[in-house]
Amino acid sequence: MSRREFRRVAATVAASALLPAGLKGLNNAGPHGFSEILYAFTSTAANNGSAFAGLTGTTYYYNTMLGFNTLIGRFAMMVPMLALAGFLAEKKIAPESVGTFPVTTPLFVVLLVSVVVIVSALTFFPALSLGPLVEHLLMGAGKLF
Repeated sequence: MSRREFRRVAATVAASALLPAGLKGLNNAGPHGFSEILYAFTSTAANNGSAFAGLTGTTYYYNTMLGFNTLIGRFAMMVPMLALAGFLAEKKIAPESVGTFPVTTPLFVVLLVSVVVIVSALTFFPALSLGPLVEHLLMGAGKLF
């Protein structure tokens, strides 16, 4: 999921967590309800469109929002990716020189994996801290929703 797509999903999740129409579809309150909304929007944008059992997707609000989310998440992201592929196909191959960074070494693999892990952690940590982590800490304190 790209950064732009994650921002769009985050905005729709925030709106759904605040609007009365979005709250009507929840069967669970608190952090678990937030996790249900987040999973539904993330799943429809990037995966198969599944949802937690507690989120009722049969409301007009969620049918409309999740439908648009699927449409934008799957099809609107194809256009920039195809444009990028076209630009990369037109690019001329540059000869190897002193300033070229080799991509066949273990150093490149370590750097690439490190960047992917760090960016993923920074992207998803706010959602994890608002949902499952808070729910676990509150459950340990004896509070259930």
